[in-house]
Amino acid sequence: MLTDFYTLKSSEKTENGSFIANISLNKDHEIFKGHFPGNPVTPGVCMMQIVKELTEEFTGKKLFLKSASNVKFMAIINPFETPDLDLSFIITESETEVKVKNTTAFGETIALKMSVNYTKI
Repeated sequence: MLTDFYTLKSSEKTENGSFIANISLNKDHEIFKGHFPGNPVTPGVCMMQIVKELTEEFTGKKLFLKSASNVKFMAIINPFETPDLDLSFIITESETEVKVKNTTAFGETIALKMSVNYTKI
């Protein structure tokens, strides 16, 4: 859905079963020309979509957002200043559902924390 918005630079499953991913935002993407001209900010909905897309990649399942809680946008992500992001995922699967706890950061700064529930489709 976010064509050319970001590049997955690396991902791995950790010893405790969680996942870590490193992405790089495309500062030249059309979204940043309108959000906001002269002061680009990564839209929160795009960050939520990135989490969904990476969760689908890690689980091998197509997902639909069922609910989100504790969604906290804690820092502005400017693609020119901080294009490289580190995302951590704790993923719990049941027969019909996938629960994710995500933290997204650049350097030592946490930009996003959220818990989401997806339905498998």
